[in-house]
Amino acid sequence: MKDKTREILKVLYTDYPALAGISGEIESALEILLGGYRTGNKLLVCGNGGSAADSEHIVGELMKGFRLRRPLPDKIRRGLDEQYQSDHLADQLQEALPAIALTAHTAFATAFNNDVCSETVFAQQVLGYGKKGDILFGISTSGNSANVANAVKVAKVMEIKTIGLTGACGGLLRELCDVTIAVPENETYKIQELHLPVYHALCAAVENERFG
Repeated sequence: MKDKTREILKVLYTDYPALAGISGEIESALEILLGGYRTGNKLLVCGNGGSAADSEHIVGELMKGFRLRRPLPDKIRRGLDEQYQSDHLADQLQEALPAIALTAHTAFATAFNNDVCSETVFAQQVLGYGKKGDILFGISTSGNSANVANAVKVAKVMEIKTIGLTGACGGLLRELCDVTIAVPENETYKIQELHLPVYHALCAAVENERFG
């Protein structure tokens, strides 16, 4: 782990001392994320309500530069220049850490919820998008959201690594996920207030390891 990455984690635990007690889980989740990205895999993220917003927030930090510049690989830059004489296009693009928010597909989700079953909507998306070696990040303040838990079950069968982000009890996700980050709060809004610094630190740490 790079020194700057260690500093990102140190700042997290300093600013939010309650999270120091789950540093092992946070750092295990980081290793899963790094392992998936090293092998060219992608991240799938899901949750409900505020956790759906968090899912899209995470994708926003990963799919473009978050805290660092992410210049295009030379091969792509050269290809754009040679084929299209387009330095401008290359200058406006950034290298991505591939991530998909399963919550963002409104037409599919409403059709599936109406025609099939709301409790398996994320599981269907994992089945469609997921590949061995990918990562599923399931967010649920209770840890018991049925649609998130079912997505994790499908992911496990497909050899997709799983990370849960929950409140203190952990719920079903604690039993199902490879790693569960159970932040030490029990009230929904307080859980969500700790989720944000956790996933911001994970996004910053992954970015630093890949591009720092």
